[in-house]
Amino acid sequence: MHKVLIENAVFHAYHGVFEEESIVGGRFEVNIEMETDFSKSAKTDKLDGTIDYSAVYRLVEKQMMIPSKLIEHVGQRIVDSLYANFDTIQFIRLKISKLNPPIKATIEKVSIVIEE
Repeated sequence: MHKVLIENAVFHAYHGVFEEESIVGGRFEVNIEMETDFSKSAKTDKLDGTIDYSAVYRLVEKQMMIPSKLIEHVGQRIVDSLYANFDTIQFIRLKISKLNPPIKATIEKVSIVIEE
C-alpha cells in the first residue's frame, strides 16, 4: 500500500450557516490522504503511475470555491470528485477544518473527517 498526502492546504472560502460567513468568508484547512499503488511510478519515474497531486489540489480548490452551509457537504463533494477523477484511489481520508469558527468561545478550529 502506498499513500499520497496533501497536508495543510489553506483556502479562503464562503462556507457556513451564518449570513456573515457567506459575505466575509473564512479560512479553511484541508488534509487528504489517498491510498493507491504507485509502485509503477516508483520504478519508472513517470507521473502516469501515481496520483498527480497538483490535479488533486485543483479539484479541491474548485470544490472549496463553491459556497456551502456545511463543511460536511463540501467534504463529500471533494471525496466524490476525487473518486470520479482518479480510478487508482483505493481509499480516502479527508479532513476539513474551519479555522477560528464564529462561535462565542475560544476555539482554534472545528473539523470533520470523511474516511471511505
